[in-house]
Amino acid sequence: MIGMSAVIFIPDDTAKTGYPQPLMLQSVMGAPLLAWLANALFDSGVGRFFLVCHDRYVEAARACLPAEAEVMTTMDSDPADLLHVFLSTAEDAEHTITVVTGPAVYLPQLAPQAAGRFPRVYGVSREELMQALDEHFSFARFLLDNGSPMNEEQAMYSVASPAELPEIAGLLQRNRLLALARTGVEIYDASSCYVEPSVRVAPGARLLPGTMLRGKTVIGEEAVIGPWSVIDDSVIGARAVVNASQVRESRVGQDAVVGPYASVRGGCELGRSVRAGSFVELKNARLGENTQVPHLAYLGDTEAGANCNFGCGVTTANFDRVQKHETVVGEGAFIGCNTALIAPLQVGSGAYIGAGSTITEDVPAQALGIARARQSNKKEWAAKHKK
Repeated sequence: MIGMSAVIFIPDDTAKTGYPQPLMLQSVMGAPLLAWLANALFDSGVGRFFLVCHDRYVEAARACLPAEAEVMTTMDSDPADLLHVFLSTAEDAEHTITVVTGPAVYLPQLAPQAAGRFPRVYGVSREELMQALDEHFSFARFLLDNGSPMNEEQAMYSVASPAELPEIAGLLQRNRLLALARTGVEIYDASSCYVEPSVRVAPGARLLPGTMLRGKTVIGEEAVIGPWSVIDDSVIGARAVVNASQVRESRVGQDAVVGPYASVRGGCELGRSVRAGSFVELKNARLGENTQVPHLAYLGDTEAGANCNFGCGVTTANFDRVQKHETVVGEGAFIGCNTALIAPLQVGSGAYIGAGSTITEDVPAQALGIARARQSNKKEWAAKHKK
C-alpha cells in the first residue's frame, strides 16, 4: 500500500555496476531511474520523501524529486535522528509508509508481470519504525521481520542490474503514456512518443507521432505537439501548436503556432497567437501578441511588440564577435523581406522597413526606413553581351 511518505535508500553500487554513479541515478530515456520512481510515487499521493545516500550524491538525488514534494536528506546530520523527525512529523492518520531499499520503479498503470524477484520496496508501520529507531537495530532485519514486501503485484518492479535497464525503459514509457491517456491526453502513437517523468501534460492535449517532452516541460490544454517535435524545459500554452519543431527553455503563449521546422531556443517568450513559421529560428526573443514571423527568419536578442510582421529573410545581426546586442521593435511595425537589422537598434511603433534594406540606425515611429542602393537599368546591355 502506498502511503503519503516514502523513505528511499540510494545504495552506492558503483563498484558492482562499474557506473560512475549509483544505478538509481543512472539515466533511462533522459531521466534518472530515481526520477521515474519518485514522480510515479508523487502522482500516486506520496508527498514526503526521506533520502538516504552518500553526501556526494545528495544534490543529484534531490534534483530527481518533484519540486512540490517535501524532501529531507541525511547529509551532514545523524540519519536515525533525522528519520525519527521525518516520521514524527507525518500526519497522525498515516500508519504505513513506503521504504525503498534499492533500484526499483513504480508502474501502477501496468498489469502485474511475473513475480519472484527479490523485493526492494516494503510497506512498514510508521509507529513501529519510530519505536525501533530509539533502539540499536538493523534496518534490513527490521524490514524482513516487520515489513510487507511490495512486488509486481503492487506495481513495484525491482531493478537488479544495468542489463535490465533497456527492458525497464519500455515499461516506464508505457506506464507513463497510459497514465496520461487516462487523464484525457490523446496519444497518436505510443511507440514513438517519449515523455519524461517531470513533464506535466494537461487533459485534452494531443501528442502526435515522434513527440519528445523533456525536463520541466508543461503542456497546456488542447495543445497539439508534433509530429516530430522536441519540447525541453518549456511551457506551451493552451491550444498552441508545435509542428515538427524544437522548443527549448522557452514559453509559447496560448493559440501560438510554431513550425514546421522552426527552432525556438534559449529564453524566448512568444505571446498569444504568435506565429513562428517554417525555418524560423528564435533565440532570446520576446514577441508580443499576434506578431507574425511566417518563414525563413532569424531573430536573436530581439524584443518586438504586438501585431508586428517580419517578412521572409529578416535577420537581426546581434553579435559583433565581442558581445550580443539587442534589437527592439515597437508594436505594429512592418519589417520587409530580406531586411538586416544591425543591433543595437530600435524600430518605432508602426514603422515600416522597405524590403531588402540593411538598417543600421534607429527608425522613428510611423516612419519608413529604406537602406538600399538605387536601382539603375542599362538599356540593351544584355543583347550586347550575349555570347
